[in-house]
Amino acid sequence: MSKKTPASLASFALIECTERIPCDPCVRACPRGAITKKSVTSPPELDSKKCTGCGQCIALCPGLAIFVVKANYSKDQALVMLPYEMLPLPSVGEKVQILDINGNAVGEGRVVNVRKDRNFTNIVSLSVRKDVAQSIRSFRVIK
Repeated sequence: MSKKTPASLASFALIECTERIPCDPCVRACPRGAITKKSVTSPPELDSKKCTGCGQCIALCPGLAIFVVKANYSKDQALVMLPYEMLPLPSVGEKVQILDINGNAVGEGRVVNVRKDRNFTNIVSLSVRKDVAQSIRSFRVIK
C-alpha cells in the first residue's frame, strides 16, 4: 500500500494495493512511468514527482485499488476520481454521500464527470471538501 501523498501536490494517485498476486496493468497504463513494481507480485510503488493525476491507471486496476486526487480543483474543493462498477452510473450534477474505506459517510459531494468505458472500469469524478478528499473510497447517490 502506498503512503499518503502530501496534499501540497496539485494532482496525485493513491494506490492501496495489498494483494501479492501477479498483476501489473497499472504499471503499463502509466504514460509517465510513475508506477513501478520490484517484481510482478510486489505491491506497486508510486513516484509522486512523476505522477500527473491523469487517471489512466484507475480503469485498468482489477482490484479497484487506485484513486486520484486533484487537490486544487477550486478554492475549497478537491476532485476525487474513483473506479465505479455499479449500475446505473450516476449522472453529472448528482449529489452523493461520500464514504471512507469502512463505508462510513464523511460528507457530501457532487458528480463532476463520468468516464464510461466499455472494456474497463468506469471512472466517476467527484467534487468534495479538501479535508476529506484523501479518505474517500466510494459514494452513494442521494435520492
